Amino acid sequence: MAEFGVDWREFRDRCDRIIKAVCSVYVGDEELIKKMLAACLANGNVLFEDYPGLGKTLLAKVFAKTIGADYKRIQFTPDLLPADITGTKIWRGNNFEFVRGPIFTNILLADEINRSPPKTQAALLEAMEEKQVTIEGDTFVLDAPFFVIATQNPIEQEGTYPLPEAQMDRFLLKMSPGYPADLNEEMEILRRRIEWKKDDPTEDIKPVVSVNEFREMQMFVEQIYVDDSILKYISELVRATRQHELVEIGSSPRGGLALLKVSRALAAMDGRDFVIPDDVKKIALDTLSHRIILNFEYAIEGEKPENVVEDVLKSVEVPKEVERIEKIE
Repeated sequence: MAEFGVDWREFRDRCDRIIKAVCSVYVGDEELIKKMLAACLANGNVLFEDYPGLGKTLLAKVFAKTIGADYKRIQFTPDLLPADITGTKIWRGNNFEFVRGPIFTNILLADEINRSPPKTQAALLEAMEEKQVTIEGDTFVLDAPFFVIATQNPIEQEGTYPLPEAQMDRFLLKMSPGYPADLNEEMEILRRRIEWKKDDPTEDIKPVVSVNEFREMQMFVEQIYVDDSILKYISELVRATRQHELVEIGSSPRGGLALLKVSRALAAMDGRDFVIPDDVKKIALDTLSHRIILNFEYAIEGEKPENVVEDVLKSVEVPKEVERIEKIE
C-alpha cells in the first residue's frame, strides 16, 4: 500500500488529525465524525437529517475545510433552478460559452436540500452517482474527489419537498447528529462561542491534509481485503430487508455496495487490512435504513425502517471466522 504514497502509520495519523481538527470546532459525538470520514474516504455522499440548530451545517463546513478540498455551498430554496447548480451556456461574442455552476467542486454542501422541488434536486443525481454532469448533450467529468454533504430538517413540512427514493438511495449514509449528550457538552458549545468571538468560526480553519493526500487515503482504502464470508454476510443482510414483513420495498444492491465501501474504510481507520463483521454491523443502520420503504399500514402505526435493520441484524447469522493478519498497531 505504500505505492500510493501512504502507509498504515501515515494513514492513521491523517485520520486522527482530521478527526481532531473537526472536534476542535464541532461539539458532538466523535463516532458520528468517524462515520462521516469513513463515508468520504469511500467517496460517498452523506445526508444529515435532524432538528434545527444541532450543528448539521457547521459540521459539514468544518469537515470540508479540514480536508483541504475545493468546497462550495448551495442554499436550496423553492425558486432554485437546475441551472443554478450545474451551470448553463450563455451567448458571449459570437458563440455560446459554458459557465460552470457550483457543482464543479470537490465537496458540495447542499444545505436544506429538501427546500427545493424534485426537478432541482434531480440536478444532483448524475453527479452523485457517476461523478459527472451532462448539460445540453455535453458531459463534463467532475474532479476527484467529489461528494455531496447534504442537510435537511425532518419536522418542517411547509415549503419542503421530500427527497425522492432514487435520490435517497444515492446517499451512502444518512445520519442524525442529535442533541448534546449531557450538560457538559451543552456548556462547551457556549464556551467555544465565547472563544470564537463570532458565530461562524470556519473561516479560520486551516486544512490538516491536502486534497492529494486525501485522494491517497481513498486509494488506500480500496486495498482493504474483504473475505467471501463478509460478502455473504452483507448480501444476506440486504436480501433480508426485502423479505421482512414490515417492508414494501427493501434495500437495493446499492445498499450492499454502501456497506462494503464504508466497512472497508472503518477497517482501515481501525488499523486493519481486512473487514470484520463488527465493521458491517457498526454502519448498517446508517447505510440501510433510508433505503427501506415500509408498508403503509405499519408506517402509520409508528414502525420505523431502523426497526427493520435491527431485526435483520439479529436474525442473520454472523460469520464466525475471518482469516487475515492481526490488527496493525
